[in-house]
Amino acid sequence: MNDTFLRACRCEPTDYTPVWLMRQAGRYMKEYMEIRKRHSFLEMCRTPEIACEVTLQPVDKLNVDAAIIFADILLPLEGMGIKLEFAKNEGPVILNPVRGEKDVAALRVIEPAEDVPYLLEAIRLVKRELEDRIPLIGFSAAPFTLASYIIEGGGSKNYLHAKRLMYGEPELWRRLMDSITSTLIAYVNAQIDAGADAIQIFDSWAGALSPQDYALYVQPHTRRLIEGISGRVPVINFSTGTSAYIDTISQCGGDVVGVDWRIRLDTAWKRIGHGRAIQGNLDPTVLFAPRTEIKRQVETILNMADRRAGHIFNLGHGIIVGTPVDNVKALVDYVHELSAKNR
Repeated sequence: MNDTFLRACRCEPTDYTPVWLMRQAGRYMKEYMEIRKRHSFLEMCRTPEIACEVTLQPVDKLNVDAAIIFADILLPLEGMGIKLEFAKNEGPVILNPVRGEKDVAALRVIEPAEDVPYLLEAIRLVKRELEDRIPLIGFSAAPFTLASYIIEGGGSKNYLHAKRLMYGEPELWRRLMDSITSTLIAYVNAQIDAGADAIQIFDSWAGALSPQDYALYVQPHTRRLIEGISGRVPVINFSTGTSAYIDTISQCGGDVVGVDWRIRLDTAWKRIGHGRAIQGNLDPTVLFAPRTEIKRQVETILNMADRRAGHIFNLGHGIIVGTPVDNVKALVDYVHELSAKNR
C-alpha cells in the first residue's frame, strides 16, 4: 500500500507531502454527473455499487494519496428516528426536527449493521477494488454539527433553534448530545470494522460558536467521540471558521487537526503543537485561478509546513461545484512535485 497518508497522520517522515481533497468525488466531475442524472443523491449513497464507483472516480484521475468513502454526514439520522429528505436545489430537510423533551427521548442509538448496511458494504467493496493501493477514509459529522441539523431542520444562518436549546435547556442539550455521540461512536467504529483505514470528523458548523460556548457545550462531546475510536485508526478532527480557538479544538484529541484557510498553516501548527499532524489548508476558490497562482499558493503552504513530518495537504473545505478538473489534477501534481524536491 502507498501508506504515505497514514504515515503523515502519525507524524512519520514521508518522501513527499500526501494530498487528498474534501469532496474529491462530486459534482465538479462529469463522471459523477452522469450517474447523478439517473439517481437521486440518497439513492447513490444507499446503493453500495454506486457509492463504490463514485468513491473510486478521483483515485486514478487525480492520483490522490487517499480515497474517502462517498456518503453523507446525515446518513445515521433515519436510524435515530429522524425523517430526512433532500429537496431539489435546497439541500437536506429534516421533517421532524428535535425541539423538546419528547423529541430527545424518542431518539435511538443506531445499530449500524441494521441501519446503514449499505455504507458498510460500500466500504468493503471499495477496499476490495483498491487492493491496498491507497488508504480509505471513513467519516462522520461531529456531535454539534449533527445536532444543529436535526434541531434547525436543515441548514441555518444563525443556528437560533440550536442555540436557544443549548442556552435555555442545558441539561436537555447534554442529553441530546450524549445520544448523538453514542450513535456516532457506533457509526464510526462500524466503518472501521468494515475496513476504513482512517476517520475524519467533520465539525462544519463549529465556527458558529464563541470559543467559550464551544468549550462548555461542545468540546466534551467531541472529545468523547474521538476517545471512543482513538487507537484503532488515525483520526482527523476537522472544523471550519474556528481559527480563533483552534487550540481548543485540538484539545478534543485525534491524530490530525484539519484547518481551513482563515489561518496560516504555520500559525495553526504552532498553536496545536508540532507533536500533532495537521491537514490543510488551501482556499477552494484558488482552484479557479490560473495555474501559476495555484502553484504559488501550494508552494506558500508547503513552505509554511517547513518540511516538518505530519503535514497532509488538503483544501480548507470541499471542492466547489464548477471547479475545473484539470486544475484539481494540477494541484495534486504540484503538491507531489514541489514537496518531493524539498525533502
